[in-house]
Amino acid sequence: MKVTVPLQYHIKYAAGHSVAVTCRKYQEKGLAIMGYVKWSYDTLNHFCGDVFKAFGFSEEEGSIIKDVLLTADLYGIESHGMQRMVRYHKGIEKGTIHPQAKPEVVFETPISAVIDGHNGMGQLISHFAMEKAIEKAKTTGVGIVSVRNSNHFGIAGYYANMACHEGLLGMACTNSEAIMVPTFGRKAMLGSNPIAVAMPADPYPFFFDCSTTVVTRGKLEMYNKMGKPLPDGWALDKNGHASNNAPDVLANIVAKKGGGIMPLGGNEEVSGSHKGYGYGMLCELFSSILSMGVTSDKCCTFPDKTGICHGFMAINPAAFGDPDAIRKHFSEYLEALRESPKADGQDRIYTHGEKEVAAEKDRKENGIPVNDNTMVELADLCSYLKLDFGSYFEGYELPKDSKFFNGNY
Repeated sequence: MKVTVPLQYHIKYAAGHSVAVTCRKYQEKGLAIMGYVKWSYDTLNHFCGDVFKAFGFSEEEGSIIKDVLLTADLYGIESHGMQRMVRYHKGIEKGTIHPQAKPEVVFETPISAVIDGHNGMGQLISHFAMEKAIEKAKTTGVGIVSVRNSNHFGIAGYYANMACHEGLLGMACTNSEAIMVPTFGRKAMLGSNPIAVAMPADPYPFFFDCSTTVVTRGKLEMYNKMGKPLPDGWALDKNGHASNNAPDVLANIVAKKGGGIMPLGGNEEVSGSHKGYGYGMLCELFSSILSMGVTSDKCCTFPDKTGICHGFMAINPAAFGDPDAIRKHFSEYLEALRESPKADGQDRIYTHGEKEVAAEKDRKENGIPVNDNTMVELADLCSYLKLDFGSYFEGYELPKDSKFFNGNY
């Protein structure tokens, strides 16, 4: 089932707000804005299952990969959902993702492990790694796992949630191809380096997942697909000057010409740029440094791998006392935050994870919006795998003036 929404779609900004944008307003201004089409969760789940089966993954492996992707879309994190299919398609096609590779534990203690992913699918390696961290946390109180030689793993929050679902505090982070320009710099040296933390609470868990850059690369890709200029304070050109040109910034990242995305806090110390830069380094420590892996500045510079690294941690609250009492204590504080005095004109304070709960409910009931240009990428993927695009997306007509940004991958 599909629901076409050609004139209105939602963009989830870095600040967490969701705002409706009407395509017609931009069309009237002469800007080329693509529309969105809504598909049911079951439609996209079926499609993803067949795609990963065609790539040679087992049913169990495909189920893990598609669950990571569709969880992002259900949460409203469009940049890491179906939009990411092209990245895996091109990675497998180019040989930087090795579908048959299996993760290997190369160093281990009762509380820690280092895993070599051998350049396999990031979601499968990360699922294996967090399971290892969870196992150790249940036995010893804490499990810390660092991973090298992996690939893009989707949303970090998925893996933090794995621990949370087991009653543990979970943390996940990763490095990536260099896109963050360090404070006072003009060359990208760190990845978007997201970090996620999740912990059980009532009536819903605490769930925090964000990049340490102002926005992710995926957000720039979405603006590129929509033909929109980037907001001020997001990106820098190859000379280190502020830029609103998404195609140019993305092309420079791929070609290593300079520029990229600003750290959280922008590009000046007065606005806190050094803090985002420092948080990015924290992720680098847990991922590439402890694993003796590839640092962000060298990720995606090899012909046969990306070298991306991850970090995972699970902590058992029972190591600190009664886990039920700790959960109740945390839940009361979260409720106090939500009920604290509101600023003028505001009627609600959210705690982290609250919006994702609402988004998941809405999208399961009303469908998941997919950008028309992403649909073009999915059609190209079907052609590559010899799958019948029309059998999955019956009645959908590809846009004539679509944009496929070949330089991305």
